[in-house]
Amino acid sequence: MRRPWMMLLLGIALSACQHHQTNNGTADASSSDAAFSPGIVLDDVAQHMKALSSDELLGRTVGGEAEQRTTRYLIQQFTRIGLAPGNNGDWLQAVPYVSATLQHPEQVKLSIQGERGTAELAFGKDMVVGTLAEQPHSALEASPLVFVGYGIDAPGEQWDDYAGIDVKGKTVVILVNDPGWARQDPRLFKGREFTYFGRWTYKLEEAARKGAAAAFIVHDTDDAGYPWSVVQDGWSIARPDLPMADEGGQRLPVAGWLTAAAARQLFALAGADFDALKKQAAERAFKPLPLHATLGVAFDSTIRRGESHNVVARLDGNKRPGEVIVYSAHWDHVPATGEAPQGTMDNVAGLAGLLEIAEAFAHRAPKPHRSLLFIATTLDETGLIGARYYVRHPLVPLSSTVADINLDLLPTDGPASALAVIGFGQSQLDDYLADAAHSQRRKVMPDVEPEKGLFFRSDQLSFARAGVPVLYVRSAAAQPDAGTDYGVPASLDRYNPRRDLSGTVEDARALFMVGSRLSMEDSYPQWKPGSDYQRPQSMRGL
Repeated sequence: MRRPWMMLLLGIALSACQHHQTNNGTADASSSDAAFSPGIVLDDVAQHMKALSSDELLGRTVGGEAEQRTTRYLIQQFTRIGLAPGNNGDWLQAVPYVSATLQHPEQVKLSIQGERGTAELAFGKDMVVGTLAEQPHSALEASPLVFVGYGIDAPGEQWDDYAGIDVKGKTVVILVNDPGWARQDPRLFKGREFTYFGRWTYKLEEAARKGAAAAFIVHDTDDAGYPWSVVQDGWSIARPDLPMADEGGQRLPVAGWLTAAAARQLFALAGADFDALKKQAAERAFKPLPLHATLGVAFDSTIRRGESHNVVARLDGNKRPGEVIVYSAHWDHVPATGEAPQGTMDNVAGLAGLLEIAEAFAHRAPKPHRSLLFIATTLDETGLIGARYYVRHPLVPLSSTVADINLDLLPTDGPASALAVIGFGQSQLDDYLADAAHSQRRKVMPDVEPEKGLFFRSDQLSFARAGVPVLYVRSAAAQPDAGTDYGVPASLDRYNPRRDLSGTVEDARALFMVGSRLSMEDSYPQWKPGSDYQRPQSMRGL
Protein backbone atom coordinates (compact mmCIF):
# COMPACT_ATOMS: atom_id res chain seq x y z
CA MET A 1 0.00 0.00 0.00
CA ARG A 2 2.96 2.30 0.32
CA ARG A 3 3.47 3.03 -3.36
CA PRO A 4 -0.08 4.32 -4.06
CA TRP A 5 0.27 6.47 -0.93
CA MET A 6 3.50 7.93 -2.25
CA MET A 7 2.02 8.52 -5.68
CA LEU A 8 -0.76 10.50 -4.00
CA LEU A 9 1.82 12.60 -2.17
CA LEU A 10 3.75 13.15 -5.38
CA GLY A 11 0.54 14.38 -6.95
CA ILE A 12 0.12 16.87 -4.11
CA ALA A 13 3.70 18.11 -4.55
CA LEU A 14 3.23 18.50 -8.29
CA SER A 15 -0.32 19.82 -8.29
CA ALA A 16 0.67 23.48 -8.16
CA CYS A 17 3.18 23.40 -10.97
CA GLN A 18 0.65 24.27 -13.67
CA HIS A 19 -0.65 27.20 -11.61
CA HIS A 20 2.63 29.08 -11.26
CA GLN A 21 2.06 32.78 -11.65
CA THR A 22 4.30 34.81 -13.87
CA ASN A 23 6.94 36.84 -12.08
CA ASN A 24 9.35 39.31 -13.54
CA GLY A 25 12.40 37.95 -11.73
CA THR A 26 13.11 41.27 -10.06
CA ALA A 27 12.27 40.28 -6.48
CA ASP A 28 15.02 41.16 -4.04
CA ALA A 29 15.74 40.31 -0.44
CA SER A 30 13.76 43.25 0.88
CA SER A 31 10.44 42.38 -0.71
CA SER A 32 7.98 39.59 -0.11
CA ASP A 33 5.32 40.59 -2.65
CA ALA A 34 6.70 38.63 -5.59
CA ALA A 35 4.43 35.97 -7.05
CA PHE A 36 4.96 32.41 -5.85
CA SER A 37 2.99 29.25 -6.57
CA PRO A 38 1.73 26.93 -3.82
CA GLY A 39 3.91 24.02 -4.97
CA ILE A 40 7.58 23.10 -5.15
CA VAL A 41 8.56 24.50 -8.54
CA LEU A 42 11.72 25.59 -10.28
CA ASP A 43 10.87 29.26 -10.74
CA ASP A 44 10.22 29.71 -7.03
CA VAL A 45 13.42 27.89 -6.06
CA ALA A 46 15.38 30.13 -8.42
CA GLN A 47 13.74 33.26 -7.03
CA HIS A 48 14.60 32.32 -3.42
CA MET A 49 18.16 31.37 -4.36
CA LYS A 50 18.70 34.64 -6.19
CA ALA A 51 17.46 36.66 -3.22
CA LEU A 52 19.35 34.65 -0.58
CA SER A 53 22.64 34.87 -2.47
CA SER A 54 22.35 38.56 -3.30
CA ASP A 55 24.85 41.21 -2.24
CA GLU A 56 22.04 42.85 -0.29
CA LEU A 57 22.32 40.16 2.39
CA LEU A 58 26.02 40.98 2.88
CA GLY A 59 27.17 37.37 2.70
CA ARG A 60 24.70 36.10 5.35
CA THR A 61 27.29 36.40 8.10
CA VAL A 62 26.33 36.12 11.76
CA GLY A 63 25.49 39.35 13.58
CA GLY A 64 24.84 42.93 12.55
CA GLU A 65 23.05 44.06 9.44
CA ALA A 66 23.83 40.87 7.48
CA GLU A 67 21.98 38.70 10.00
CA GLN A 68 19.11 41.16 10.29
CA ARG A 69 18.57 41.24 6.53
CA THR A 70 18.82 37.47 6.20
CA THR A 71 16.42 36.66 9.01
CA ARG A 72 14.06 39.40 7.80
CA TYR A 73 13.82 37.77 4.38
CA LEU A 74 13.10 34.36 5.89
CA ILE A 75 10.44 35.80 8.21
CA GLN A 76 8.84 37.69 5.31
CA GLN A 77 8.59 34.48 3.33
CA PHE A 78 7.23 32.38 6.20
CA THR A 79 4.66 35.12 6.85
CA ARG A 80 3.66 35.26 3.18
CA ILE A 81 3.30 31.47 3.12
CA GLY A 82 0.89 31.67 6.06
CA LEU A 83 2.95 30.02 8.78
CA ALA A 84 2.98 31.15 12.41
CA PRO A 85 5.96 32.18 14.55
CA GLY A 86 7.43 29.02 16.07
CA ASN A 87 8.74 30.39 19.38
CA ASN A 88 5.70 31.28 21.45
CA GLY A 89 4.70 34.13 19.16
CA ASP A 90 8.25 35.02 18.12
CA TRP A 91 9.93 34.11 14.84
CA LEU A 92 13.39 34.11 16.42
CA GLN A 93 15.06 31.86 18.97
CA ALA A 94 18.03 33.63 20.54
CA VAL A 95 21.21 31.52 20.49
CA PRO A 96 23.97 32.68 22.85
CA TYR A 97 27.58 31.99 21.98
CA VAL A 98 31.04 32.76 23.26
CA SER A 99 34.10 33.09 21.03
CA ALA A 100 37.80 32.99 21.76
CA THR A 101 40.38 34.69 19.54
CA LEU A 102 44.06 34.03 20.10
CA GLN A 103 46.05 37.25 20.60
CA HIS A 104 49.37 37.66 18.78
CA PRO A 105 49.52 34.09 17.42
CA GLU A 106 52.88 34.80 15.77
CA GLN A 107 54.36 35.07 19.28
CA VAL A 108 52.90 31.86 20.69
CA LYS A 109 55.27 28.90 21.03
CA LEU A 110 55.04 25.39 22.44
CA SER A 111 58.16 24.66 24.48
CA ILE A 112 59.12 20.99 24.51
CA GLN A 113 61.55 19.63 27.10
CA GLY A 114 62.52 16.04 26.35
CA GLU A 115 65.12 13.59 27.57
CA ARG A 116 66.91 14.03 24.25
CA GLY A 117 66.69 17.78 23.87
CA THR A 118 64.41 20.76 23.61
CA ALA A 119 62.44 22.53 20.87
CA GLU A 120 60.01 25.34 20.26
CA LEU A 121 57.04 24.74 17.98
CA ALA A 122 55.67 27.80 16.16
CA PHE A 123 51.99 28.65 15.69
CA GLY A 124 50.79 27.98 12.16
CA LYS A 125 53.91 26.22 10.89
CA ASP A 126 54.07 23.46 13.51
CA MET A 127 50.92 23.71 15.58
CA VAL A 128 47.80 25.65 16.49
CA VAL A 129 46.54 26.26 20.01
CA GLY A 130 43.71 28.02 21.84
CA THR A 131 41.44 27.78 24.84
CA LEU A 132 38.06 26.06 24.97
CA ALA A 133 37.41 27.15 28.55
CA GLU A 134 36.49 30.82 28.05
CA GLN A 135 39.57 32.07 29.88
CA PRO A 136 41.53 35.20 28.85
CA HIS A 137 44.88 33.79 29.96
CA SER A 138 46.05 30.18 29.59
CA ALA A 139 49.35 28.71 30.68
CA LEU A 140 51.04 25.35 31.17
CA GLU A 141 54.43 24.89 32.74
CA ALA A 142 56.30 21.60 32.29
CA SER A 143 53.09 19.63 31.77
CA PRO A 144 53.83 15.86 31.46
CA LEU A 145 53.01 14.44 28.02
CA VAL A 146 51.06 11.22 27.50
CA PHE A 147 50.33 9.49 24.18
CA VAL A 148 46.78 8.08 24.32
CA GLY A 149 46.53 6.69 20.79
CA TYR A 150 43.19 7.65 19.26
CA GLY A 151 41.91 9.08 22.54
CA ILE A 152 38.79 6.89 22.50
CA ASP A 153 36.84 5.39 25.40
CA ALA A 154 34.11 3.31 23.75
CA PRO A 155 32.74 0.45 25.89
CA GLY A 156 30.52 -0.67 23.01
CA GLU A 157 33.63 -1.24 20.92
CA GLN A 158 35.55 -2.71 23.86
CA TRP A 159 38.11 0.03 23.40
CA ASP A 160 39.71 2.30 26.01
CA ASP A 161 42.77 4.35 25.14
CA TYR A 162 42.84 5.75 28.68
CA ALA A 163 42.85 2.39 30.45
CA GLY A 164 45.21 2.13 33.38
CA ILE A 165 46.47 5.70 33.38
CA ASP A 166 45.55 8.92 35.16
CA VAL A 167 45.91 11.94 32.86
CA LYS A 168 44.61 14.55 35.29
CA GLY A 169 46.66 17.71 34.96
CA LYS A 170 48.66 16.26 32.05
CA THR A 171 48.81 16.95 28.31
CA VAL A 172 47.58 14.17 26.02
CA VAL A 173 48.63 13.66 22.41
CA ILE A 174 45.95 12.07 20.21
CA LEU A 175 45.68 10.68 16.68
CA VAL A 176 42.90 11.85 14.39
CA ASN A 177 40.20 9.43 13.09
CA ASP A 178 39.85 5.95 14.59
CA PRO A 179 41.49 2.47 14.57
CA GLY A 180 38.97 1.06 12.06
CA TRP A 181 40.08 3.63 9.49
CA ALA A 182 43.74 2.97 10.25
CA ARG A 183 43.39 -0.77 9.65
CA GLN A 184 40.60 -0.56 7.04
CA ASP A 185 38.96 -3.36 9.01
CA PRO A 186 35.11 -3.36 8.97
CA ARG A 187 35.15 -5.48 12.15
CA LEU A 188 36.84 -2.66 14.04
CA PHE A 189 34.60 0.35 14.65
CA LYS A 190 33.22 0.77 11.10
CA GLY A 191 36.31 0.26 9.02
CA ARG A 192 36.78 3.02 6.47
CA GLU A 193 33.50 4.66 7.47
CA PHE A 194 34.08 7.71 9.63
CA THR A 195 32.61 7.44 13.13
CA TYR A 196 31.84 9.96 15.82
CA PHE A 197 34.87 8.65 17.73
CA GLY A 198 37.03 9.91 14.88
CA ARG A 199 35.84 13.50 15.22
CA TRP A 200 38.33 15.93 16.68
CA THR A 201 35.56 17.49 18.76
CA TYR A 202 34.88 14.14 20.46
CA LYS A 203 38.58 13.66 21.23
CA LEU A 204 38.89 17.03 22.94
CA GLU A 205 35.66 16.45 24.86
CA GLU A 206 36.86 13.03 26.02
CA ALA A 207 40.23 14.42 27.11
CA ALA A 208 38.41 17.03 29.20
CA ARG A 209 36.19 14.35 30.76
CA LYS A 210 39.34 12.46 31.76
CA GLY A 211 40.67 15.56 33.49
CA ALA A 212 43.53 16.40 31.13
CA ALA A 213 44.98 19.90 31.34
CA ALA A 214 45.55 20.03 27.59
CA ALA A 215 45.19 17.96 24.43
CA PHE A 216 46.81 18.10 21.01
CA ILE A 217 45.60 16.16 17.98
CA VAL A 218 48.12 15.05 15.37
CA HIS A 219 47.03 16.09 11.90
CA ASP A 220 47.31 13.88 8.85
CA THR A 221 45.59 14.89 5.62
CA ASP A 222 44.46 11.37 4.69
CA ASP A 223 43.26 10.56 8.19
CA ALA A 224 41.52 13.89 8.75
CA GLY A 225 40.11 14.30 5.24
CA TYR A 226 41.33 17.89 4.90
CA PRO A 227 44.74 19.62 4.64
CA TRP A 228 46.65 21.39 7.39
CA SER A 229 45.62 24.76 5.96
CA VAL A 230 42.02 24.09 7.04
CA VAL A 231 43.14 23.55 10.63
CA GLN A 232 45.49 26.53 10.53
CA ASP A 233 42.82 28.89 9.17
CA GLY A 234 40.14 27.65 11.56
CA TRP A 235 42.26 28.20 14.65
CA SER A 236 43.58 31.59 13.50
CA ILE A 237 40.21 33.35 13.77
CA ALA A 238 37.50 33.68 16.41
CA ARG A 239 36.10 30.27 17.31
CA PRO A 240 32.49 30.43 18.57
CA ASP A 241 30.93 27.80 20.81
CA LEU A 242 27.96 27.42 23.10
CA PRO A 243 28.64 28.97 26.51
CA MET A 244 29.98 26.46 29.00
CA ALA A 245 27.20 27.35 31.42
CA ASP A 246 24.59 26.41 28.81
CA GLU A 247 26.11 23.16 27.60
CA GLY A 248 27.61 21.97 30.88
CA GLY A 249 30.57 19.68 31.33
CA GLN A 250 34.28 20.39 31.35
CA ARG A 251 36.32 22.00 28.60
CA LEU A 252 40.05 22.09 28.06
CA PRO A 253 41.92 25.22 29.11
CA VAL A 254 44.47 24.47 26.37
CA ALA A 255 43.81 22.54 23.15
CA GLY A 256 45.17 22.39 19.63
CA TRP A 257 46.73 20.43 16.80
CA LEU A 258 50.23 19.35 15.79
CA THR A 259 51.48 18.72 12.27
CA ALA A 260 52.72 15.19 11.72
CA ALA A 261 56.26 16.54 11.36
CA ALA A 262 55.99 18.37 14.68
CA ALA A 263 54.68 15.21 16.34
CA ARG A 264 57.61 13.19 15.04
CA GLN A 265 59.98 15.82 16.40
CA LEU A 266 58.25 15.83 19.79
CA PHE A 267 58.32 12.03 20.07
CA ALA A 268 61.97 11.91 19.02
CA LEU A 269 62.86 14.37 21.79
CA ALA A 270 61.08 12.01 24.19
CA GLY A 271 63.06 9.03 22.90
CA ALA A 272 60.05 7.48 21.13
CA ASP A 273 59.22 6.50 17.54
CA PHE A 274 56.01 8.24 16.49
CA ASP A 275 55.36 6.11 13.39
CA ALA A 276 55.82 2.85 15.29
CA LEU A 277 53.52 3.99 18.09
CA LYS A 278 50.92 5.15 15.58
CA LYS A 279 50.75 1.62 14.19
CA GLN A 280 50.49 0.15 17.69
CA ALA A 281 47.65 2.53 18.52
CA ALA A 282 45.39 0.74 16.02
CA GLU A 283 45.79 -2.58 17.85
CA ARG A 284 43.60 -3.72 20.72
CA ALA A 285 46.70 -4.44 22.76
CA PHE A 286 47.68 -0.75 22.76
CA LYS A 287 48.26 0.88 26.13
CA PRO A 288 48.61 4.64 26.74
CA LEU A 289 52.26 5.65 27.01
CA PRO A 290 53.76 8.41 29.19
CA LEU A 291 56.36 10.27 27.16
CA HIS A 292 59.68 11.39 28.62
CA ALA A 293 58.91 15.01 27.83
CA THR A 294 56.98 18.00 29.11
CA LEU A 295 55.19 20.87 27.40
CA GLY A 296 54.92 24.53 28.24
CA VAL A 297 52.86 27.30 26.68
CA ALA A 298 51.32 30.64 27.61
CA PHE A 299 48.93 32.79 25.60
CA ASP A 300 46.13 35.32 25.89
CA SER A 301 42.74 35.22 24.22
CA THR A 302 40.04 37.75 23.56
CA ILE A 303 36.78 36.33 24.92
CA ARG A 304 33.62 37.79 23.42
CA ARG A 305 30.01 36.89 24.11
CA GLY A 306 27.33 37.32 21.51
CA GLU A 307 23.90 36.28 20.39
CA SER A 308 22.58 35.07 17.07
CA HIS A 309 19.20 33.63 16.10
CA ASN A 310 17.47 30.59 14.72
CA VAL A 311 14.42 31.45 12.60
CA VAL A 312 11.49 29.18 13.49
CA ALA A 313 8.13 28.87 11.72
CA ARG A 314 5.26 26.55 12.60
CA LEU A 315 2.31 24.99 10.82
CA ASP A 316 -0.15 23.43 13.26
CA GLY A 317 -1.54 19.98 12.61
CA ASN A 318 -5.30 19.58 12.77
CA LYS A 319 -5.46 16.32 14.77
CA ARG A 320 -2.18 15.87 16.71
CA PRO A 321 -0.74 19.38 16.89
CA GLY A 322 1.51 18.48 19.82
CA GLU A 323 3.54 16.11 17.64
CA VAL A 324 5.98 17.74 15.24
CA ILE A 325 8.13 16.95 12.21
CA VAL A 326 11.15 19.26 11.94
CA TYR A 327 12.71 20.49 8.71
CA SER A 328 16.05 22.26 9.19
CA ALA A 329 18.53 24.18 7.03
CA HIS A 330 21.27 26.57 8.13
CA TRP A 331 21.23 30.20 6.99
CA ASP A 332 24.72 31.33 8.07
CA HIS A 333 27.90 31.61 6.03
CA VAL A 334 31.46 32.08 7.28
CA PRO A 335 33.49 34.11 4.78
CA ALA A 336 37.03 33.11 3.93
CA THR A 337 39.79 35.33 5.25
CA GLY A 338 39.70 38.60 3.32
CA GLU A 339 36.42 37.75 1.58
CA ALA A 340 34.25 40.80 0.86
CA PRO A 341 30.71 40.91 2.33
CA GLN A 342 28.98 39.97 -0.89
CA GLY A 343 26.52 37.33 -2.02
CA THR A 344 27.24 33.67 -1.41
CA MET A 345 25.72 30.43 -2.68
CA ASP A 346 26.46 28.61 0.59
CA ASN A 347 23.34 26.48 1.27
CA VAL A 348 20.97 28.80 -0.59
CA ALA A 349 19.52 25.69 -2.26
CA GLY A 350 18.85 24.18 1.17
CA LEU A 351 17.13 27.36 2.35
CA ALA A 352 15.12 27.58 -0.88
CA GLY A 353 14.11 23.95 -0.39
CA LEU A 354 13.05 24.69 3.19
CA LEU A 355 10.82 27.57 2.04
CA GLU A 356 9.33 25.61 -0.84
CA ILE A 357 8.54 22.60 1.35
CA ALA A 358 6.88 24.95 3.83
CA GLU A 359 4.85 26.43 0.94
CA ALA A 360 3.74 22.96 -0.17
CA PHE A 361 2.64 21.99 3.35
CA ALA A 362 0.72 25.24 3.80
CA HIS A 363 -1.36 24.34 0.73
CA ARG A 364 -1.55 20.60 1.36
CA ALA A 365 -5.00 19.03 1.13
CA PRO A 366 -5.96 17.32 3.33
CA LYS A 367 -4.22 19.31 6.05
CA PRO A 368 -1.41 17.59 7.97
CA HIS A 369 -2.51 15.82 11.14
CA ARG A 370 0.79 16.57 12.85
CA SER A 371 2.50 19.94 13.15
CA LEU A 372 5.48 21.02 11.07
CA LEU A 373 8.38 23.09 12.39
CA PHE A 374 10.72 24.81 9.92
CA ILE A 375 13.99 25.90 11.49
CA ALA A 376 16.62 28.01 9.72
CA THR A 377 19.56 27.50 12.06
CA THR A 378 22.45 29.81 12.80
CA LEU A 379 26.13 29.11 13.46
CA ASP A 380 26.12 25.77 11.64
CA GLU A 381 29.41 26.60 9.97
CA THR A 382 31.15 27.15 13.31
CA GLY A 383 30.20 24.05 15.24
CA LEU A 384 26.49 23.36 14.58
CA ILE A 385 25.76 25.77 17.43
CA GLY A 386 22.22 26.78 16.45
CA ALA A 387 21.05 23.16 16.20
CA ARG A 388 22.87 22.18 19.40
CA TYR A 389 21.16 25.02 21.23
CA TYR A 390 17.74 24.12 19.83
CA VAL A 391 18.07 20.50 20.96
CA ARG A 392 18.97 21.68 24.45
CA HIS A 393 16.08 24.17 24.41
CA PRO A 394 13.48 22.59 22.10
CA LEU A 395 10.33 24.54 21.31
CA VAL A 396 8.48 21.23 21.13
CA PRO A 397 9.55 18.46 23.52
CA LEU A 398 11.92 16.02 21.87
CA SER A 399 9.65 13.25 23.17
CA SER A 400 7.03 14.57 20.73
CA THR A 401 9.45 15.26 17.86
CA VAL A 402 8.84 12.66 15.16
CA ALA A 403 11.92 13.29 13.00
CA ASP A 404 14.35 15.90 11.70
CA ILE A 405 14.80 16.21 7.95
CA ASN A 406 17.88 18.32 7.26
CA LEU A 407 18.55 20.21 4.02
CA ASP A 408 22.19 21.08 3.40
CA LEU A 409 23.52 21.85 -0.07
CA LEU A 410 20.80 20.47 -2.29
CA PRO A 411 22.07 19.86 -5.84
CA THR A 412 22.26 22.64 -8.39
CA ASP A 413 23.69 20.57 -11.24
CA GLY A 414 20.61 18.89 -12.62
CA PRO A 415 18.53 15.81 -11.86
CA ALA A 416 19.99 12.59 -10.47
CA SER A 417 18.97 8.97 -10.66
CA ALA A 418 19.68 8.30 -6.99
CA LEU A 419 19.66 9.81 -3.53
CA ALA A 420 22.54 8.94 -1.20
CA VAL A 421 21.61 8.80 2.48
CA ILE A 422 24.29 10.19 4.74
CA GLY A 423 24.10 7.81 7.70
CA PHE A 424 22.41 5.07 5.67
CA GLY A 425 21.02 2.11 7.58
CA GLN A 426 20.50 3.97 10.84
CA SER A 427 16.73 4.57 10.91
CA GLN A 428 13.44 3.63 9.32
CA LEU A 429 13.42 6.99 7.53
CA ASP A 430 15.60 5.31 4.87
CA ASP A 431 12.55 3.22 3.97
CA TYR A 432 10.28 6.26 3.79
CA LEU A 433 12.76 7.91 1.43
CA ALA A 434 13.05 4.76 -0.69
CA ASP A 435 9.30 4.80 -1.27
CA ALA A 436 9.36 8.49 -2.18
CA ALA A 437 12.30 7.97 -4.55
CA HIS A 438 10.56 5.00 -6.16
CA SER A 439 7.60 7.21 -7.04
CA GLN A 440 10.11 9.45 -8.86
CA ARG A 441 11.67 6.41 -10.57
CA ARG A 442 14.84 6.88 -8.56
CA LYS A 443 16.72 4.76 -6.07
CA VAL A 444 18.26 5.24 -2.63
CA MET A 445 21.80 4.18 -1.84
CA PRO A 446 24.37 4.51 0.94
CA ASP A 447 26.86 7.33 1.20
CA VAL A 448 29.66 6.55 -1.26
CA GLU A 449 32.20 8.61 0.67
CA PRO A 450 31.66 7.44 4.27
CA GLU A 451 35.26 8.23 5.15
CA LYS A 452 34.48 11.95 4.97
CA GLY A 453 32.18 11.84 7.98
CA LEU A 454 29.58 14.16 6.45
CA PHE A 455 26.95 12.95 8.91
CA PHE A 456 28.86 14.58 11.76
CA ARG A 457 29.21 17.93 10.01
CA SER A 458 25.61 19.04 9.66
CA ASP A 459 22.73 20.02 11.91
CA GLN A 460 20.88 16.71 12.03
CA LEU A 461 23.68 15.31 14.21
CA SER A 462 22.37 17.13 17.29
CA PHE A 463 18.89 15.66 16.83
CA ALA A 464 20.32 12.18 16.31
CA ARG A 465 22.45 12.36 19.45
CA ALA A 466 19.31 13.33 21.36
CA GLY A 467 17.50 10.26 20.02
CA VAL A 468 15.36 11.82 17.27
CA PRO A 469 15.55 9.89 13.96
CA VAL A 470 17.00 12.03 11.19
CA LEU A 471 17.25 12.11 7.41
CA TYR A 472 20.09 13.80 5.56
CA VAL A 473 20.65 13.12 1.86
CA ARG A 474 22.89 14.16 -0.97
CA SER A 475 21.85 13.76 -4.58
CA ALA A 476 23.88 11.57 -6.89
CA ALA A 477 25.43 13.00 -10.06
CA ALA A 478 23.28 14.68 -12.67
CA GLN A 479 23.79 12.00 -15.32
CA PRO A 480 20.95 9.45 -15.22
CA ASP A 481 23.42 6.56 -15.43
CA ALA A 482 25.94 8.04 -13.03
CA GLY A 483 25.74 5.15 -10.59
CA THR A 484 27.39 6.09 -7.30
CA ASP A 485 29.11 9.34 -8.24
CA TYR A 486 28.11 12.51 -6.45
CA GLY A 487 27.09 15.65 -8.20
CA VAL A 488 29.23 18.72 -7.74
CA PRO A 489 27.80 20.78 -4.86
CA ALA A 490 27.07 24.43 -5.34
CA SER A 491 30.28 26.40 -5.13
CA LEU A 492 30.45 29.49 -2.97
CA ASP A 493 30.06 31.90 -5.85
CA ARG A 494 27.45 34.24 -7.27
CA TYR A 495 24.01 33.16 -8.38
CA ASN A 496 24.08 31.84 -11.92
CA PRO A 497 20.72 31.74 -13.73
CA ARG A 498 22.12 29.03 -16.02
CA ARG A 499 22.33 26.51 -13.18
CA ASP A 500 20.08 23.49 -13.66
CA LEU A 501 17.84 23.54 -10.58
CA SER A 502 15.62 20.64 -11.63
CA GLY A 503 17.54 18.39 -9.23
CA THR A 504 16.93 20.84 -6.40
CA VAL A 505 13.20 20.64 -7.06
CA GLU A 506 13.23 16.86 -7.38
CA ASP A 507 15.07 16.34 -4.09
CA ALA A 508 12.87 18.86 -2.25
CA ARG A 509 9.78 17.03 -3.49
CA ALA A 510 11.16 13.70 -2.26
CA LEU A 511 11.85 15.15 1.19
CA PHE A 512 8.38 16.75 1.21
CA MET A 513 6.83 13.34 0.50
CA VAL A 514 8.68 11.80 3.45
CA GLY A 515 7.48 14.50 5.83
CA SER A 516 3.98 14.51 4.35
CA ARG A 517 3.58 10.81 5.01
CA LEU A 518 4.91 11.21 8.54
CA SER A 519 2.50 14.08 9.13
CA MET A 520 -0.51 11.82 8.52
CA GLU A 521 0.62 8.82 10.59
CA ASP A 522 0.27 8.13 14.30
CA SER A 523 3.39 5.99 14.72
CA TYR A 524 6.95 7.18 15.27
CA PRO A 525 9.84 6.08 13.02
CA GLN A 526 12.50 4.24 14.99
CA TRP A 527 16.21 3.69 14.85
CA LYS A 528 17.12 0.35 13.33
CA PRO A 529 18.72 -2.47 15.33
CA GLY A 530 22.46 -1.91 15.61
CA SER A 531 22.14 1.85 15.06
CA ASP A 532 24.53 4.21 16.80
CA TYR A 533 21.51 6.06 18.21
CA GLN A 534 18.31 5.23 20.04
CA ARG A 535 15.24 6.96 21.37
CA PRO A 536 15.40 7.28 25.16
CA GLN A 537 12.69 5.36 26.99
CA SER A 538 11.11 8.69 27.87
CA MET A 539 10.35 9.36 24.21
CA ARG A 540 6.95 8.53 22.79
CA GLY A 541 6.23 6.05 20.06
CA LEU A 542 8.05 3.08 21.62
